[in-house]
Amino acid sequence: MQLSLSAENKPIVISSLFVVAILIAGTAYTLWTAGTAPLLSVGYLLQQLQTGSFLGICAAGMMMVILLGHIDLSIPWTLTAAAMTATAVGGDMALPTALAVGLAVGLVNGIGVAYLRIPSMIFTLGVDTVLRGLMVAQTGGFAPQDTATPLMLFLAKDRILGIPVAILVWAAVSLVIVTILTRTGFGRSIYATGSREGAAYLSGIRTRRVIVGAFVISSLCASIAGVLLTGYSAKAYQGMGNAFLLPAIAAVVLGGTHILGGKGRYVGTLIGVILIVLLNSVLSIMQMPEAGRQIIYGTVIVSMLLVYGRNQRVTS
Repeated sequence: MQLSLSAENKPIVISSLFVVAILIAGTAYTLWTAGTAPLLSVGYLLQQLQTGSFLGICAAGMMMVILLGHIDLSIPWTLTAAAMTATAVGGDMALPTALAVGLAVGLVNGIGVAYLRIPSMIFTLGVDTVLRGLMVAQTGGFAPQDTATPLMLFLAKDRILGIPVAILVWAAVSLVIVTILTRTGFGRSIYATGSREGAAYLSGIRTRRVIVGAFVISSLCASIAGVLLTGYSAKAYQGMGNAFLLPAIAAVVLGGTHILGGKGRYVGTLIGVILIVLLNSVLSIMQMPEAGRQIIYGTVIVSMLLVYGRNQRVTS
């Protein structure tokens, strides 16, 4: 039991060490070049977490799907469609509209994967393409003229007791995800289905409903992230979710969630998000060219995945 526990915690420990290493390296660089240490400033860290909350919420939903051994590639345009539709509707109905878009997309994805048995990678990528076409048709290919509603601006930019509201929203979403995974039968069914769907079905778990539920949560999280990002940018725009797909997957996997499903803890995903946010922040401070950023970013991800892969082969 002790060996399995240490194997489960190892990715989280490694990710935490990478976070510390990034903080040390970034602080050393800023002290050497400017004589300051912004990475140790509470205000700067809160600002980074505020912008990282969009990725964190996307990763929270993505984790639910990956725990099943599936993938949700429709996140970019689910986020964009929810944001653009919400700003088009505007007023008090903007937020419900965004959530309704997320719910609809999640149901379509879940039904396609669970009932039609189409591989999630193919089906969700197709849904993403359909959403892209619908948004281009809605706007005629141009950026929409609608702006963020006051509620969107409040959720993304305002602060309560010095803490950005976006971080509080991320914390609320995290609390819901943790509660689902650790305190509900649905959460236990996700782990069981991800470990072996056939065995879970024979044990009485309604695996199809579990899959649909996980995809709905993923799409709802993407729509919430879209609302926040719209408020932060003051408007919705084409392709606003494109930058979140691979980082969301990377955060989940770097946090120790098994890409084939069945294993993973949310605290690992949380640390994975922080790792990616701080890494991007340090590279920006260093004014690293885009090519260099991609090389370093990819190297860190591949290195950690290799470490996890070796650990899984040794302990399996």
